[in-house]
Amino acid sequence: MLDQTTKRKLDSARQILVGKVPDPKAQVEQITTALVYKFMDDMDKESEFLGGKTRFFANGFSEYAWTKLLDPKLSGQERLDLYVQAITNMPKNPNIPQLFRDIFKGEFLPYNDPRTLSLFLKEINEFTYKDSENLGNAFEYLLSVLGSQGDAGQFRTPRHIIDFIVEVIDP
Repeated sequence: MLDQTTKRKLDSARQILVGKVPDPKAQVEQITTALVYKFMDDMDKESEFLGGKTRFFANGFSEYAWTKLLDPKLSGQERLDLYVQAITNMPKNPNIPQLFRDIFKGEFLPYNDPRTLSLFLKEINEFTYKDSENLGNAFEYLLSVLGSQGDAGQFRTPRHIIDFIVEVIDP
């Protein structure tokens, strides 16, 4: 069951986007992309903490690490430019699983507002991946948002992606 803190964070992320991205499906896709992005960086940080190497943001892709994206020295426009470059180039990253490359394939930022992006990324940054069950519940909640909205059509984060992420976190 999804805890109220995580639900609140997801709802807040959607609320930040609603003025710029009115379509609930597009909101959920933006949130999912950002959560996967942060997940990769969190896994790299954990690997380094345990004495290992970065896996996702290695070899020329280190400039796109989530932690660099949130560097307070960046202006809002610099952050927006870096985020757009990152999500555009991530499908070319040979260091990430094909499933993640597929998530980023064709992804784009549907607005050009540095303030909105900064607020959105700050909210996504509050997520942690220590509890794999809670993460799976978060993705399930996002999928349920689409169901309750009566949204038809395909969504790019099917259940197998959720299962893969949970497996990586808690093998």
